Amino acid sequence: MKQRKATHQKSVYNYNKWKKRKIFVMLSLLLLLGFCLVLTHNSTTTNTTRSRILTLASLRSHFIVQKPKIAFLFIARNRLPLDMLWDAFFKGQESRFSIFVHSRPGFLFNKANTRSEYFLNRQVNDSVQVDWGEASMIEAERILLRHALVDPLNERFVFLSDSCIPLYNFSYTFDYIMSTSTSFVDSFADTKEGRYNPKMAPLVPVYNWRKGSQWVVLTRKHAEVVVNDTTVFPMFQQHCKRRSLPEFWRDHPIPADTSMEHNCIPDEHYVQTLLAVRFILTHLYRALLWTKNKKKERKKLDLIGYTSGRKPSTN
Repeated sequence: MKQRKATHQKSVYNYNKWKKRKIFVMLSLLLLLGFCLVLTHNSTTTNTTRSRILTLASLRSHFIVQKPKIAFLFIARNRLPLDMLWDAFFKGQESRFSIFVHSRPGFLFNKANTRSEYFLNRQVNDSVQVDWGEASMIEAERILLRHALVDPLNERFVFLSDSCIPLYNFSYTFDYIMSTSTSFVDSFADTKEGRYNPKMAPLVPVYNWRKGSQWVVLTRKHAEVVVNDTTVFPMFQQHCKRRSLPEFWRDHPIPADTSMEHNCIPDEHYVQTLLAVRFILTHLYRALLWTKNKKKERKKLDLIGYTSGRKPSTN
């Protein structure tokens, strides 16, 4: 009897001990689960906070109006001898301009040949050999525009040579160029014989033939027209060539009859003729028809060089 009672007590003791262990294990698991939930909540809260911060930063950058820039496009032989004048011109205006330089292949701007840091690492890497009176000058312009258009903040594109100097300070120049939504292109109908080559027709008709200065200022829209041109530029490459130079300057065989040559200088005609061929006048003219002072606005059109010499198309 005593043995049975002892066995029963031992069994009850073991059961209670097992029950206590079970409760301890369950409590431990509950505590661990609770700890995991707290960590997950904190992590979620942190990620949510971080996500909110990133979203707010994105919205802030989206609504901040980024300032437009002018791209200064230099066509140079080698170095820029007047770089210090440009250095003073650009100083303190770093957020309002971009610089791109086209020089002969193989030439590299460094601290030994330029005194201005603004021209370091500003060369295009696909430059071509440029010869006066050849279509390679146009190709250099198109290369510069292609690089400058990559930056969406560049809204105006100014062509410059290595002998150009600024006559006014940067602020005045910037405000003047940005004050209008149009390009600045010197353009007039070239009626001199020997410039236009009839072989360029019909893609480049004679009534769209224009002449003017190479040093233009283009809006982004018109810069894209120049870069995307696949029709007018090939015609200039094939049929717009300068007259043969005298024998002691000549780099090509002189033709038998030089009177048949067309003394066409591509860079003096290309942009002006291209814009006329593309009927850009049509859109500008329609926008100005409703102004009160039509004579003044027409004069403005002549100044920027978009008159085509005939009545605009209504198509």
